[in-house]
Amino acid sequence: MAEESKKSDLRSDSAEEIVDPPSERQDELAEMRNKLQAKEKESEDNYARYLRQVAEVDNFKKRVNREKEDAIRYANENLIKDILPVIDNLERAIAHAQGGGNGKPLVEGVEMVLRGLLDVFSKHGVVQVPAVGAVFDPGKHEAMAQVESSDYEPNTIIDEHHKGYLFRDRLLRPALVTVAKAPQQKDGKNGQSEVEKGPADD
Repeated sequence: MAEESKKSDLRSDSAEEIVDPPSERQDELAEMRNKLQAKEKESEDNYARYLRQVAEVDNFKKRVNREKEDAIRYANENLIKDILPVIDNLERAIAHAQGGGNGKPLVEGVEMVLRGLLDVFSKHGVVQVPAVGAVFDPGKHEAMAQVESSDYEPNTIIDEHHKGYLFRDRLLRPALVTVAKAPQQKDGKNGQSEVEKGPADD
């Protein structure tokens, strides 16, 4: 009987261990459940924020590309606006010349237009390449011919066929020029330079 009593006590002890977890465990489980829900919400918020950031970056790229395209497309807008008054002056000069006269008003009008156009170019960083009287520079000039000259130092530009232009520090077009070179010495029979015979030498 004693043994049966001990066995029943053992069964009751093991039964007590199998019963539902105590309230502390339930509280811990509820707390973990709450933390998990909070983390899930935080994860959802972070993902939504990420999607918004991606959309903003995409919109920013599109806006930058659009502004870049517009800047390229309308890059010459200010230059064109500055040239319009030059065209107006040219039209006035032509209309004035059609009214008759000796052609002098047309020449003066065209000269005025040219000055205005050069002023516009200068305003936008375009200047003419110095030529006649300057030393030949292969980076700015293109030699069309060389001419013997005693009036100019060798390698000096003595004529300009068309003007060259610089845009800030970049060459738009070289000036086409003629360059002076030293005259060749003509040797006589005795090794001295020949001199033209004057009347007294006859």
